[in-house]
Amino acid sequence: MSHAIDVLRHEHDAILMALKILDKISDEAREGNATSADVMRFLGFLREFADTCHHGKEEGLLFPAMIVAGLPADGGPISVMLTEHEQSRALVTAMANATEPVMSPTKFSESATAYADHMRAHIEKENTILFPMADRVVAPEVLDGLVTAFERHEEDVMGSGRHEQLHDMLKELKVKYLDS
Repeated sequence: MSHAIDVLRHEHDAILMALKILDKISDEAREGNATSADVMRFLGFLREFADTCHHGKEEGLLFPAMIVAGLPADGGPISVMLTEHEQSRALVTAMANATEPVMSPTKFSESATAYADHMRAHIEKENTILFPMADRVVAPEVLDGLVTAFERHEEDVMGSGRHEQLHDMLKELKVKYLDS
């Protein structure tokens, strides 16, 4: 497996951890114990890390490389992944709408469960189907170049050191919600 795909799988691991935290936040919301501030902070993590950082790398760098290597842009696995990325964005918006201006625990919990289920299935597809496909069809030197492009993406889109700050935020949320 290429280093570029390893980077994306590592990000999947972080997102899967975030989904465990989301499950706990959802439980606490149903019990009336989740604060809007905590939820919005967590949703900020999802928007910035899962979407801007991770999906941005896939949509802006990996998928185009796969298309250049011969995979179809439409009607194949790439278009399925793009549709699923849009669905994940809509579910994050639904969670935010259920949180502000007034927290609706039931609506939030329903949206959170739908998002977590959706993302777990999506990650499974990417890890078991799309990423091995990328390793097969994209030239090794192109995959190697993606690693540098991923770093540039983080720097340009998120800012210097932001990726690490988001991992630190995830660790804080893990301590608060899973390690207590």
